[in-house]
Amino acid sequence: MNNNKRKPLVAGNWKMNGNRSLVTTFNDAFENNALVNVDVVICPPALYLSAFSTQAFALGGQDVSHLDNGAHTGDLSADMLSELGCKYAIVGHSERRDDHGESNSLVAKKAKKSIASGLTPIICVGESLDIRESGQVESFIGEQLDALVDGLTVEELSKSVLAYEPVWAIGTGKTASPEQAQDVHEFIRGYFAKVDAELAQGLRILYGGSVKADNAKTLFAQQDVDGGLIGGASLKTEDFISICQAAN
Repeated sequence: MNNNKRKPLVAGNWKMNGNRSLVTTFNDAFENNALVNVDVVICPPALYLSAFSTQAFALGGQDVSHLDNGAHTGDLSADMLSELGCKYAIVGHSERRDDHGESNSLVAKKAKKSIASGLTPIICVGESLDIRESGQVESFIGEQLDALVDGLTVEELSKSVLAYEPVWAIGTGKTASPEQAQDVHEFIRGYFAKVDAELAQGLRILYGGSVKADNAKTLFAQQDVDGGLIGGASLKTEDFISICQAAN
């Protein structure tokens, strides 16, 4: 793996997919696969969280509210997720940003609330194809990171995980080349190095965008890629385990 000081992490985001049968399949499959050198997280639809029985991986929410409680139909608080056994929460996924209009500042608030409740936020940043083709990748992602630095302390940031997801590579079959992924990961780490050198060195930055069993090892071998946020392939136990083994 790229850096012995940063333990790799692989998180599976089931999105609005899955059922009890798939939960059972994952429970059984991971009981027989020891992965000691990588942290593994599954983020299923929230109503299936309590159906997992294996201790072979951690659980995470696909989203979390920035509020504690109240009249907010459909939202889940960080404390609720924690009570269901979650250790992580995805915040700011591009689909939340696009489908629900989540702003950079709201994403920072969600990350802050997650940390306050003992959850590790997996904070997503990334650009659309238009942004990439117009040469504005670093300025666009820089604005997303600015909101995090404005809203979170260095200590809070050190309790977070970043995930770079090129929006143009999610569910499209397109994948950023290992070099493209590394370039953006290096930019993100360099950005945080200007905030705090120790923070930047320890920060785990995941790659998310059509990671598959056959390309995971090459992507994870990049110096600043510390694992992956996996979408479609996380619904197939064999593929997902292979991806985890590539980071192990």
